[in-house]
Amino acid sequence: MNQVPPVDPSADYSDWLRSRLQSANLKSFRALAAAAGVSRWQVQQLRQGRVAQMRLAPLQQLAQALNLTLAELLGQFEPQTPEPAADEIETLRQEYARLQAQTVQQQGQARSQLQREALQTLETWLVQWPTAAHAAQANEQIPAQRLLPLVRPVETLMQNWDVQPIGTVGAEIPYDPQQHQLMSGTAQPGDPVRVRYVGFTHSQKLIQRAKVSPLTP
Repeated sequence: MNQVPPVDPSADYSDWLRSRLQSANLKSFRALAAAAGVSRWQVQQLRQGRVAQMRLAPLQQLAQALNLTLAELLGQFEPQTPEPAADEIETLRQEYARLQAQTVQQQGQARSQLQREALQTLETWLVQWPTAAHAAQANEQIPAQRLLPLVRPVETLMQNWDVQPIGTVGAEIPYDPQQHQLMSGTAQPGDPVRVRYVGFTHSQKLIQRAKVSPLTP
């Protein structure tokens, strides 16, 4: 990006920025720099209206910290900006639009890739499970054990996604209110309970607590 002279040595947008700091619950320009992850020099450039000399990344970070879109932030500086700098602002707008479109495209590609990998893992299950379920409905004598191996691709996918179960159905374990949810009755931490439905975590983050019932003394 071409460098341009400062728009006005006396330009000062500090008052406007202070009003935005209050709206964003930021107490100082130092806090703005920290929230945006930019240097205090970048904030100083913004206070002096030198947006045309700044790169897109810090401008976008400052806009987010101020609860503004990039277009809204740049719009505050257009009236005081001479024509060459206005061209630079339009270039920034176009670059921002290009990055937005690129981000959307990359997200779509990542989602499609994830879905393809999941379908490859589940391919055997997708092919065999409908037939097995139909056979089980037509013939109640088919042992359930024969259906269990068909679920292994799903279990493999859960392992690949770092989905970990909490508890085992029927297991008697000490009650932990952080990981267990009582289905009935009461229990104190450490009391024996029986797992009725397993819970699970994803990447060590709790998604669903295991449902348990207190054991009768």
